[in-house]
Amino acid sequence: MKVRTYINTILGGLLAWYSLGANALDDKHIQVTASVAFKAPYLEMVQDFEKKTGIKVDTSWLPTVEIVDLIKKGQAGDLVILSGTNIDDLTKQGFLLAGSRTNYVNSGIGIGIRKNTPKPNIQTKADLKNTLLNAKSIAYSTGPSGVYLSKLFEDMGVAEQIRPKLKIIQGEPVGAVVQRGEADIGFQQIPEILSVPEIEYLGPLPADVQYITTFAFAIPSNKSKTSAVEAWISTLKSPQAAPTIQRYGLNPSP
Repeated sequence: MKVRTYINTILGGLLAWYSLGANALDDKHIQVTASVAFKAPYLEMVQDFEKKTGIKVDTSWLPTVEIVDLIKKGQAGDLVILSGTNIDDLTKQGFLLAGSRTNYVNSGIGIGIRKNTPKPNIQTKADLKNTLLNAKSIAYSTGPSGVYLSKLFEDMGVAEQIRPKLKIIQGEPVGAVVQRGEADIGFQQIPEILSVPEIEYLGPLPADVQYITTFAFAIPSNKSKTSAVEAWISTLKSPQAAPTIQRYGLNPSP
């Protein structure tokens, strides 16, 4: 009996030690799965954060459809960052922890064209309609901006007319397609258009048809929020981060 009690005590101590070790490891490493819309300002801050805290941040940058798939498979890591609409839907389905949503940044949709080509006027909805009808080829992404644009084209009454010249892009910036001459004009989140400096940023969508996407943090339901995750979210949400975020055409979200 004494031997069994002794063994149980040893096993209990080993389990406690293993648990503490695992927790310590969790607090030194974060696996993030994120949309690419805010990649540039995010990367500017991650190295300084790792140096100051000793916490390693590994981030997978993926299209929204792939992020959603990983979340549903329980393979999205410790933290996800994607559109608030997707986060709310996945939370209702039980794939993300209820109450874990924290807004990060707001992003509008921008327009890019090849350099040294005529600049169309895009001040109003009517201007945009004419530009779409006159373009030989149009590119947009599969993300939140693409979902909105597809509906916008329907609402503007041009969907059928422009359908043969639409290119829906996944896995690379829309701007790269424009740069290669595979599209005359491209639409995507403003920071993603700006991420391809070889093309010309024409400007945002006209104000009367602009759509703002809020990107937010959330925790997968098979994980819990660690102190390392909390520290990284706090850094990205800090007042010191705001100038970097705004430099890339984004706005911090309350």
